[in-house]
Amino acid sequence: MTQYAEVIGDPISQSKSPAIHGYWIERLGLDAAYRAHHVRSDELESYLAARRTDPLWRGCNVTMPHKQAVLPLVDRLEPLAKRVGAVNTIHRAKDGALVGRNTDVGGFLEPLRARLVGQHYFRMARVLGTGGAARAIVAGLAAEGFTLVLAGRDPGKARALLDSLVDGEHHVAPLDHFASATDFAFDDRQGCCDLVINASPLGMRGQPALPFDWSHAPPGSIAYDIVTDPVETDFLRGAREAGFETIDGLSMLIGQAAAAFTYFFEHEPPRDTDAQLRHRLIA
Repeated sequence: MTQYAEVIGDPISQSKSPAIHGYWIERLGLDAAYRAHHVRSDELESYLAARRTDPLWRGCNVTMPHKQAVLPLVDRLEPLAKRVGAVNTIHRAKDGALVGRNTDVGGFLEPLRARLVGQHYFRMARVLGTGGAARAIVAGLAAEGFTLVLAGRDPGKARALLDSLVDGEHHVAPLDHFASATDFAFDDRQGCCDLVINASPLGMRGQPALPFDWSHAPPGSIAYDIVTDPVETDFLRGAREAGFETIDGLSMLIGQAAAAFTYFFEHEPPRDTDAQLRHRLIA
């Protein structure tokens, strides 16, 4: 009678979620399991229908390319998931309903929290990518007072994404704008907070690299790559070589997983062992 949760996606073999949740289950000594399950787009509806009838199934994490496709397939959307328009966690509520949530927003912001509690004259983020993860990142950063530059292969899609999620004056750019060097003279960034974020799958194992010239990053920027396979991407390597601070994709992955774990198994994961968990994931 072991309860279980899953991560679903297409592809799914690269997912580190089973290792993360499995580590926490082991540390807490729970009678529970977490696994990866390959679900294609045309199988989403039948997958959820089958899991509804399984009393041991506690829910699933949702990864590419299903974060928007599952929206009409759940019974309820929590407000943040509804606002973002993307679901990365589905769990069974006490009344049996399937609830769609977005823990990507909190997971993404978690490693930035210490910086964001302070005051800044100006906050700007260059977000590269327009998929489901980018929606969560845009919504989260806008709520923290960032002016956004959203870059994608299709600027029209980027503009539509911004218009659907945020108010205020934000900007779009073609992704290849950042591939070549610029001689733009940045103004004084003292007291500002600048981020450059890869929110796309570019740089992931099996995908092309993300072309980004670091002359486009203001002095003092933080480079943040949500790719987790590999953890050390060309994007992050280039940022460090250019003198910028970096945040890797495991930070967001572990943060969003922690919230999902609580919904699935009704226990708080042992976050005081994050260093050991990261070592296991990278080894």
